[in-house]
Amino acid sequence: MKRLLLAVLMAVTATAAHALESAPVSSRRAVATVVTDVDTMQPGTPFRVALRLRMADGWHTYWKNPGDAGVPPELTIESASQSAIDWPTPRRIAEGPVMTYAYTGEVLLPVTVTMQAGTMKTGAIMAHAQWLVCKDICVPEEGDFALTLPVGTPAPSAQTGLFAAHDRAVPRTSPWPARISPDGMLFVQGPELSTATITDAWFIPGQGDRIQDDAAQPLSVRTGGFTLALKPAHGFDPSKNLGGVLSVRDRSGLQTDVVVDAVPGPPPSPAMPPLGQIMVFAFLGGLILNLMPCVFPILAMKAVALARHGGRGHAHALSYTAGVLVTFVGLAGALLATRAAGTAAGWGFQFSSPVFVAGMTWLLFAVGLNLSGVFEAGASLTGAGGELAGRKGVAGSFFTGLLAVLVATPCTAPFMGVAVAAGLAAPPVVTVLVFAIMGLGLAAPYVALASLPGLARLMPRPGRWMEILKQALAFPMYGAAAWLVWVVSQEAGPSGVLATAAGLVLVGFAGWVFGVTQAASAQPRRFGQAVAAVAVMAALTILSGISAEPVGAAEATSSAETYTPERLAALRAGGRPVFVNMTAAWCVTCLVNERVAIDTGAVRQAFAANGVAYLKGDWTRQDPAITAFLRQNGRDGVPLYVFFPARGGQPDVMPQILTEGTLLRRLATL
Repeated sequence: MKRLLLAVLMAVTATAAHALESAPVSSRRAVATVVTDVDTMQPGTPFRVALRLRMADGWHTYWKNPGDAGVPPELTIESASQSAIDWPTPRRIAEGPVMTYAYTGEVLLPVTVTMQAGTMKTGAIMAHAQWLVCKDICVPEEGDFALTLPVGTPAPSAQTGLFAAHDRAVPRTSPWPARISPDGMLFVQGPELSTATITDAWFIPGQGDRIQDDAAQPLSVRTGGFTLALKPAHGFDPSKNLGGVLSVRDRSGLQTDVVVDAVPGPPPSPAMPPLGQIMVFAFLGGLILNLMPCVFPILAMKAVALARHGGRGHAHALSYTAGVLVTFVGLAGALLATRAAGTAAGWGFQFSSPVFVAGMTWLLFAVGLNLSGVFEAGASLTGAGGELAGRKGVAGSFFTGLLAVLVATPCTAPFMGVAVAAGLAAPPVVTVLVFAIMGLGLAAPYVALASLPGLARLMPRPGRWMEILKQALAFPMYGAAAWLVWVVSQEAGPSGVLATAAGLVLVGFAGWVFGVTQAASAQPRRFGQAVAAVAVMAALTILSGISAEPVGAAEATSSAETYTPERLAALRAGGRPVFVNMTAAWCVTCLVNERVAIDTGAVRQAFAANGVAYLKGDWTRQDPAITAFLRQNGRDGVPLYVFFPARGGQPDVMPQILTEGTLLRRLATL
């Protein structure tokens, strides 16, 4: 019966055979026909037959890998050997919470066929196709198609233009080698790939369940190549190639689609500055870190310690340096371990955890209570003799060094960005060495004051002023704790602030009980220590329950837009100059720069007068897209300020310590 219907259909359309397009199968959603690229058949000579779909507005059908949902079209030619469909590049279409790969408007889906001998005698081509069209709902459709193609010398048909347009839409074989790392980092290498040529790129896998289709693909471009941070799905196999379509958009807005077959392997490391230069930058960065606002409270503690020892505390200087070095090396190890586990991390990464921030809040508050005289750390050891008390003091210097590094990590000093980025891109031994050199830079002023006789004579003599200064220095600690409570509010919302405040009460109670019982006899003293320990344990219990909540990132200034790679690409494609500010709620340097250099009336007026778009990215929780942008510009921490001139000019990375004058002078060059 089916063959009879096809024969009738062929007879009806015989008069239109010269058009080489079958009768349509139509619905209000799509019109489907079958077309050929030749007007005659010849035995043993392949030619192309295609399913032509013309979809109504808003409707679409799917690619060979439909993505998170959908079914690809199928085309079968009877009595013929045929190839797979030659698929043009699809579009990425978000359908609610899922991402699909599909076609809208008109699409041609051709196969290459060689007809069997019996069919060649009649010239009859019979085909069956089925496809799924979707809009708000999805409707499966199918159709049988027939046309007659005479036997003779092949010549181009009237549909040649359709096939030519299709061929232009098919992705070509990639000229660029590609690698895929076990954590889903796709690296593409080519001499023409750089920040001067590439504005956007995305990858569509050839098979489903290889990557999470709806996840962002942060782009990081450098000279000679770029990376896309893909998010592996359940079907991802790090030991096998990952194939698919790579789309690259250049600064003219032209999109190039290529087929890549990425081989397993980690992305190559970027070219590094000479090792000696990295070490110099690391030392200078650590040295300048002493001037950052994060370290002010610790500088004050060191000043008291120096005064107490008359500038001759060699053992204290060495102990302090040891504490700094141990902590810097520990941070390097933690960063390397975090990255080896597949998580993006950079300088100050621990401050993206509200648990760590709350714990640091309590620690600085406890240090403030100690400086205020609420309790004396280690006072119970004084009865053991002067020698043991001396050891306690050296241990205190060690932990002062440890604390200095921990509270310094929200700040980034000049030279540090290059040193940290280069160190993390180098082998692990070099990474640890870079961090250790930064530690020596941070400790250098204290070591110099404690070790050089000429500098030691400049130190004031010990006296009562030391106790007064010590108590006054508690207030920078309280101020730092208050700032960290605000950081918690950005990361964990109101519930995080409440938990942190409750912990402060418990820590304060523990310090008070410990202090009032320190001078008592053995039994009351042990009771006070036990009560203090219970209070601290209760605080730690609260600490374990603090978690990041899906609250908004730190609010941008009224003149700033939220940074996304897509928004930056759109602004640059439109020829506008763009100022990008990468910041974080826990970065004191960032906040100071915004207050004194960016969010000022003069700068806002200059932005408006020159048509500068201001994009602000919040790295408080280490957004992968911002991490990629940082690495693209040779940084592994914030702040980062990049100015993109109009009409595709080269980006300009601005100083990390920003002033209003510096920014206005740069804007004046537009």
